[in-house]
Amino acid sequence: MDPKQEIKQLQEQLVYFKKLIKNMSAPIIPSVVPKTILVPIAGFIFTDRFDMIRTAVLEYAEKHRDTERVIFDFTGVTTDDLMEFDYNGLASELSQLNSALGLMGLRAIYVGFNPLFVREIVHAGIQVELEVYTTFKVALEHVLNENKKLVPKM
Repeated sequence: MDPKQEIKQLQEQLVYFKKLIKNMSAPIIPSVVPKTILVPIAGFIFTDRFDMIRTAVLEYAEKHRDTERVIFDFTGVTTDDLMEFDYNGLASELSQLNSALGLMGLRAIYVGFNPLFVREIVHAGIQVELEVYTTFKVALEHVLNENKKLVPKM
């Protein structure tokens, strides 16, 4: 194969894989609980990825105006996935994500933080105001119970 053709083919593959990574970075899954979406997060966490997640959720909320809650599931993130991430930076990204969603009228709920990750955040003395539950199931149960209380009795 001609070197120029090979370079062009490799560049096309690079564009394809970048799109693939971007789409996989912030999947949005409608929940069985009304007005609630799930955003599972797995793998490496970095600033650009938080920006992709924030953008994807805000764009989704713009198109789906009935969305009220976003559950971010960090179960798939290990401390190894955060090795190069500064914990102050991570706390800042979480705070910015929370603020952006709040301005859109969305309630952000976080689940599945790794205990070592939590220990590092606390050890660093970082304060972040987040609504957190241990698992996705617990968060859904909490939201479902809230919904039952909001349903008017006839």
